Amino acid sequence: MFLEKLSLLNFKNYKEAELDFCDKVNCFTGKNASGKTNLLDAIYYLSFCKSFSNPIDTQNILHDSDFFSVQGVYRNNGKTDELHCAMKRNQNKVFRLNKKAYERLSDHIGLYPLVLIHPADGNLLLGGSDERRKFIDGVISQYNKEYLHELLQYKKALAQRNTLLKVFVEKRYFDESSLEIWDQQLISKGTYIYEQRKDFFKSFLPVFSENYSFLTNNEEKVSINYISHLNDNSFESCLQNSRNNDRAAQFTTTGIHKDNLEFLVNGYPAKKFGSQGQQKSFVIALKLAQFVFTKNVKGFSPLMLFDDIFDKLDEYRVTQLMKLVSKNTFGQIFITDTDAERLKNICSSINVNTRIFTVVNGSINDSKDL
Repeated sequence: MFLEKLSLLNFKNYKEAELDFCDKVNCFTGKNASGKTNLLDAIYYLSFCKSFSNPIDTQNILHDSDFFSVQGVYRNNGKTDELHCAMKRNQNKVFRLNKKAYERLSDHIGLYPLVLIHPADGNLLLGGSDERRKFIDGVISQYNKEYLHELLQYKKALAQRNTLLKVFVEKRYFDESSLEIWDQQLISKGTYIYEQRKDFFKSFLPVFSENYSFLTNNEEKVSINYISHLNDNSFESCLQNSRNNDRAAQFTTTGIHKDNLEFLVNGYPAKKFGSQGQQKSFVIALKLAQFVFTKNVKGFSPLMLFDDIFDKLDEYRVTQLMKLVSKNTFGQIFITDTDAERLKNICSSINVNTRIFTVVNGSINDSKDL
């Protein structure tokens, strides 16, 4: 799969832009705040129906404009598809595949898979457990629509149960039968989600370890522990055992919404004891493993986006990373970097089709092939 063409109207700092891409490496170079990352965000929109940098759709409309439009033309196995995302102020977002609008945006997720590596990924290690759950859910949802549906239903049931727990305290009564209605919803949806997450890690961990070893020349051993209340007990038992705690806290204290990942380097938590180089390698290896895993499941290569990561890595890791992604096993890649010469040198060293776009204040001033 590859993106042939991207067209923008009133998107972020772009009044209008149209780009034609090559099928391998496409680079955006320019000063900070020129609009490089916004191009990656537009591509991300076409895969996920939302921005990775600003979840409020109306704030992605160019100032003093009434709407934005993002359009892409894709090729996959000889088939051409046209995706179109549009947002008008005070109206719902509309997403179309080949001019036909989706009834539910969730139906689109996973059809055009994408993996993004960007500076905020450090939160996977250093942030809270919700960041790590988002990573798991994001990977699985791109190949398992039922998982995404069950996850959305679980979150709705969880919100209802939490509201009911607050009502019990406010009105000073307790109705166990009412709570059990939502318990059954959580048990049904949550047990499925747990089993899918557990099965995912059995396949994902070896791929992750292989990518980390390649980036670091086999210098360290890494592992990931999947932490869940359901590892030792059924969801039903968890809810029963935490009933008193839930009533006191006024929210659901146990369940798959509390799942976490423990990242280890040489047996020690990477968050506390990993060097900056180890932490960066860990995160990149996670994303590369996401790419390989998704490709194996989907049967074709996702798009790969690198946002401003080269000045965060030493020369050895940059070399190893580009060696890896330049192989035929990887597909189309999009890269942003402020250093044009570095970008040219990196791309020249991997000897694949490359197109470099120069971005200046929300416009494409130049493009050339290497």
